[in-house]
Amino acid sequence: MKTILVTGAEGFIGRNLRIALQRQDDIRILCYDVQDNPATLSGLLSQADIVFHLAGVNRPQSEEEFKTGNTDLTCQIVETLKKQGTAIPVVILSSIQAALDNPYGRSKKAAEDVVFTYGKERGAPVYVYRLTNVFGKWSRPNYNSVVSTFCHNIAHGIEITISNPANVVELVYIDDIIAEFIGILNGSILPSATHLAVSPTYRITLGELADRIYALREIRTRLVIPDLSDDFTRKLYATYLSYVAADDFSYGLDIKTDHRGELAELIKSAHFGQMFVSRTYAGITRGNHYHDSKIEKFCVLQGEAVIRFRHIVTNEVIECRVSGTKWTVVDIPPGYTHHIENIGESEMITLFWSNQIFDPEKPDTYFANVKTEAYLYDKNN
Repeated sequence: MKTILVTGAEGFIGRNLRIALQRQDDIRILCYDVQDNPATLSGLLSQADIVFHLAGVNRPQSEEEFKTGNTDLTCQIVETLKKQGTAIPVVILSSIQAALDNPYGRSKKAAEDVVFTYGKERGAPVYVYRLTNVFGKWSRPNYNSVVSTFCHNIAHGIEITISNPANVVELVYIDDIIAEFIGILNGSILPSATHLAVSPTYRITLGELADRIYALREIRTRLVIPDLSDDFTRKLYATYLSYVAADDFSYGLDIKTDHRGELAELIKSAHFGQMFVSRTYAGITRGNHYHDSKIEKFCVLQGEAVIRFRHIVTNEVIECRVSGTKWTVVDIPPGYTHHIENIGESEMITLFWSNQIFDPEKPDTYFANVKTEAYLYDKNN
């Protein structure tokens, strides 16, 4: 079993790392954070097989705290390891600010130097990461992450202010960092005498970032999902949802009601079309139309139904009987007028998918009854 010490264990990155480590086999996790007694650190280090030093200060009350929280704590860890005669691996989080001449950057650069010296003197594996702006779940809003601040405030209906919308930020996602750290444990990431970085990173202006997050909020009303095949958009959406208030997880749909039953759109996207659900009363038929190019899929979730097709040229008729007791997906090809009839004694619930968002200006929907006279004659004979 490998024992891992995580400093800054209650912080943004520390929490995510602890959860990931708990999923690993043969791992024992030791935690140290700012509220812990500094006297306990030596004992924790004596048990550790590797140290993930994630603790640090970036929003202090005074500049002196940069030194004590970043440089001095790192020195304490390294000096303790030296006194204990160990040469265990040390992973430290630094910042791109370490390349800049400001109090925070200088404190981070000094901490880096301490770790590099330890690695050289003791022959210990060291991993010094200069990270850009990190985003993802559990980052503290209105603190040091513009993404978490925007996500939290927009999700809670709080106005955000942007001094320069054209300002560009470079972002890295928390799960990519954690995957890098797990790679250290399984040996796929090797130590380095130079600074390491986590990829991919994403560059975006503050104005565009805010626009994207506002669009994510509007999914509930417009139902339009962005292109989630885009890596950054998918990660940003996951981050945004992590800031939605617990009592605001659910939301209602705009339900259309008529003599046939009820229907509501669920989600839609220019990239995959749209999904909607219907409740149909017993004996009711929906449809009797065809499409030139639009394709659909039907799935009856509850009840009994027959889906009928008639080829609009040959008049060939096809029937598919489906039931909510055995979920079956039925493809609706172009060129077949079609309908779905509730043949059960109770309400029927059906899930629909279409590859296109409905456009009232170009609906690609043409009404034609499935049951022609020829169809009725054939079925009666």
